[in-house]
This record gives sequence, structure tokens and C-alpha cells, in this order.
Amino acid sequence: MANEIKYWHVTYNDIHNLIREVTPKIAAEFNPDLLIAIGFFPARVMRTFLRQETTNKTLQIQAIGLSLYEPVDGATAEQIGNEVIRTQWLGPNAGKLLLGKRNLIVDEVDDTRKTLHYALSELQKDVEEELLSYPEAERQNLRAATKFGIFVVHNKLKPKLAELPPGTPYFAGEEVEDVWLNYPWEATDIEEHDRRAALDRGKVA
Repeated sequence: MANEIKYWHVTYNDIHNLIREVTPKIAAEFNPDLLIAIGFFPARVMRTFLRQETTNKTLQIQAIGLSLYEPVDGATAEQIGNEVIRTQWLGPNAGKLLLGKRNLIVDEVDDTRKTLHYALSELQKDVEEELLSYPEAERQNLRAATKFGIFVVHNKLKPKLAELPPGTPYFAGEEVEDVWLNYPWEATDIEEHDRRAALDRGKVA
């Protein structure tokens, strides 16, 4: 069947090892000061490896909640799948938290890129709003010192519906076909999930 959806089950170990392998590159090329978690588990794992790479550098994780496909209270049927909905943010002092830091946005998957584009655009707006509280002479240096990068565990090799600003540091643990990714934290029976993951790996062995 031409339009049959392909499913790919990913284990905790798969994700752990992908992050471990890519972290030295992220530490060398971006060296983040702050992790902004859309994907909570990947961010926590990455923090462990980044601290090793940067001699136990203090790394804070801040969480934001964004929904594109999941139903959210108050969302209309038209919004689901088409519009990114903010469910949690950094608070009223978001810009102050981000200003002057190298901020790495961490998510599980880059699918349509809508969610990543929204997150980066809104965080940059918070920075610009915070810059208004500084003398104009200081703004250029502070703006230049504030960096944003992206890390995703999986990047789907498919046309994207949004773009990131040119030059945005971008890291992916693995590039995959346009498959339906089943992550372990979505499973209610982890043993069955891991069994299916083993079968999936066998298909490409």
C-alpha cells in the first residue's frame, strides 16, 4: 500500500546513546549555558553528558510546553496539527533568563519544524523585549552575546513547513525517514514497546 504508515519504536537506550554520541560536537561547537526543554527526557540526559564534556559546568534546564498534535484544553479541531499552542513558558522574566547566554532548545523530533520555529521565534521576542530595558548603546553587544541553537534526537528527512534563521546551530542525533516515531515515554507497556523496537531493528539489520 503506497500510503501505509511506517512505525519505528525507539528505546530509552537508543536515545541515551544517540545523545552521548553527539554531545562532544555540541560542547565543542556551541557549548550551551542553558538548556530549554521541549523534550524533557532528552534534555536531562544531555545535561549529564554536557557536564562531563565541560568539566562539570553548571547547566540549568528550563522547560517550555508546546503542543501541535496533542489535544489541549480550549483548542479547536482546526488548531490541532496546524497551530502550535503554548501550554507552558519561562515566566514573566523569560528575556532576562536568556539574555547573554548560549541557549540550546532540545526536542525529540524535527518533523514539520513548526514547533521549533515557534519556540525559537517566541524566545527571540522575549530577548528583544528584555533588551528594551537596557540603554541603546548596550543592546547590540547583549544581542550578539545571546545565542540560540537546536538539538533534536531525530530529524525526519522530509520537506519542512517552517525554516530556522540562517546560521542557527543545528544538531541531530539521527536522521530518519518520514516514519511514525514511537517513543518509550509514550508506552504503557515498556516490555512490549522494547520487543517491537527489536523487531523494527531486525527489519534493517
